Amino acid sequence: MPVLAVVLALLLLPLCAPVAAADGPDVKLSTAQAGTGGSVTVSGSGWRPHTLLMMLICGRSTPSRGVIGGTNSCANGDGRAVTTDAGGSFTRKLPVAEPPVPCPCVVHVATVTGAKAEADAVLQVAGHPVAPLPAEPAGGRLSILSDTRLTGSSGVLTWFGAPPSRTLVFNAGNVGSTEIKNPVFRVGTAHGVFAPQWDEQQWRGTLAPGKKAQIKLPVELAAGAHGDYTVSLRYDGRVLAEQPWGVSRPWGVTLFWILLCLVVPAAVFRVGMAVVDRVRPRRPGGVSHRRRALPHPRLRSGGGTAKALRLPRSRTPGPEPDPTPTLPWFNPDSAPGSPAGRLSAPHDDSPTSPTTPTTKGPT
Repeated sequence: MPVLAVVLALLLLPLCAPVAAADGPDVKLSTAQAGTGGSVTVSGSGWRPHTLLMMLICGRSTPSRGVIGGTNSCANGDGRAVTTDAGGSFTRKLPVAEPPVPCPCVVHVATVTGAKAEADAVLQVAGHPVAPLPAEPAGGRLSILSDTRLTGSSGVLTWFGAPPSRTLVFNAGNVGSTEIKNPVFRVGTAHGVFAPQWDEQQWRGTLAPGKKAQIKLPVELAAGAHGDYTVSLRYDGRVLAEQPWGVSRPWGVTLFWILLCLVVPAAVFRVGMAVVDRVRPRRPGGVSHRRRALPHPRLRSGGGTAKALRLPRSRTPGPEPDPTPTLPWFNPDSAPGSPAGRLSAPHDDSPTSPTTPTTKGPT
């Protein structure tokens, strides 16, 4: 039986090794000590495929306690970015630079986008001062147990420029030896590449050692905010999580300004025309320009006969007009179009005319 147990242990040993390596991301260095001006090769495995990572040399840090003070303890100007391959691995050279705080130092690798993941590897920077780490505060220690998420939606007022708001939700657990009562978090919002603006949020509750709870913290942006934002969660000097937030543009404000640019000039034009209409001087002895004069009767000729237009009725009755017009150079019985009219010039047709011979006697 002991021999059988040893054989089974030897068979299961190769299977357990990959599982231990796959527990989380891992970072290894080509050398454990390097001086300023040199470089160290950083290799990693167990990361998400095709993920952008940032590598920094940080002081006042250990793999067990992390980076105390956040990225303020790192040489940010000499960091390098790297993208993992399809298998979640990478290899990249990192120049060695002195961090702004004393060692112990580590090479800190963390994700830039997506779910937060990080790993540290010990590095001794030659010639850089070393100082003991600050004492770890006694009491409970808070740890994030799940990915953070933003819940909630925008309303109609947000479409018109009201401040967008969400709720940051995550599960946290107490991994310390004493309880945590009413912890105070710092929630930061950063737009693009700008530094986050921090706001303190206190969670009302108590976490006993080994217990966990769901924590909800409100997040609000300024009025009219839009674009890509990043919400960061910080507790006890450490950044615990980061969550991206895409805020849509408040198109209602744009629509309001477009309507304002159309309505205001139209209103000013109407008021100006009303003022001009009142201050315009009237003609002496005339009527207002709003009153239109009655149309004058006109004579229309057609088919050789002149026809008179019907005149509007007047208040005092009068003689009806003659339907046959009288022209100034014709007699009433010789007007054009009358049966007695002639087209030739007038001449004498009397029987006593000396130019016309007369017959006497029977014919």
